[in-house]
Amino acid sequence: MDPLSDVLSLLKPRSVLSAGLDAGGAWAIRFPAHDGIKFNAVMRGACWVSVEGEAEPVRIAAGDCFLLTRGRPFRLATDPGLPAIDAATIYDRAADTVATCNGGGAFFLIGGRFFFAGAPAGLLFDALPAIVHVRDATNQAAILRWALEQLAAELRLSAPGGTLMADHLAQIMLLQVLRLWLASERPTGWLGAIADPRLTRALTALHAEPARRWTVAELAGRAGMSRTTFAERFRAVVGQPPLAYLAGWRMQLAADRLRSSDARVASIAYAVGYESETAFRTAFRRQMLCTPMQYRRRMAALLLHRTLR
Repeated sequence: MDPLSDVLSLLKPRSVLSAGLDAGGAWAIRFPAHDGIKFNAVMRGACWVSVEGEAEPVRIAAGDCFLLTRGRPFRLATDPGLPAIDAATIYDRAADTVATCNGGGAFFLIGGRFFFAGAPAGLLFDALPAIVHVRDATNQAAILRWALEQLAAELRLSAPGGTLMADHLAQIMLLQVLRLWLASERPTGWLGAIADPRLTRALTALHAEPARRWTVAELAGRAGMSRTTFAERFRAVVGQPPLAYLAGWRMQLAADRLRSSDARVASIAYAVGYESETAFRTAFRRQMLCTPMQYRRRMAALLLHRTLR
């Protein structure tokens, strides 16, 4: 798989469809802090989005969509200066999964949320701004618009298999938003490497064989660059040297196996490229701040807690 698919697969995204919002006239709504990553798409009208801690609001028009990646409180409004009502005021009275404000008619928004059953979401979203805004005019938006229209239909209808359909559509939208944002911005971190064709070749090779004893020279060769130029470029874009990134990726793979399997720690250590269990335990504790077995028990307890809720 390619690096973005690798990371999304490791995150194991699960989507939860929230209520739509149908609003009319002048309005402002205040939303509390939230778990996961919020996805919203404006199907009709326009609004301003203000996220706590961000200096400027962002205007979102019909056909645009946006991700809220930090879980902070935020506001939606026709005018950022308007006094806001609490979201619960109208969402607690939502009918057929659509909340109505001021009688509706002028504005319609679809909302969803992504949770991650696998690796921490920060693996992906720490490289993104608090608001990821994708405009309707962006190239390749046809796929996204189709998914939005289908998701709107799933909100209105209670057809058989609707939950599964909405879940898959929401994940398609997440991936497409990330693709469009990568094509229109200058991302940093490992997402920046994905946006760089030469670095992508090295990153793809590294992800394909994480247990291999890579050297910087070998990775530079995959990128078609000199060793020095590659090392400097990788560090400038990703924020860390190539082999440090490799070590971090190995830890993510190891953590995933500890969460999702009963494999012995030694087997996991060898599978991700460590020559001894001792070296792996030391590296794991340095990065994850606990031993592999402590991590496994902690994740098992967390999963049980979520199951019983």
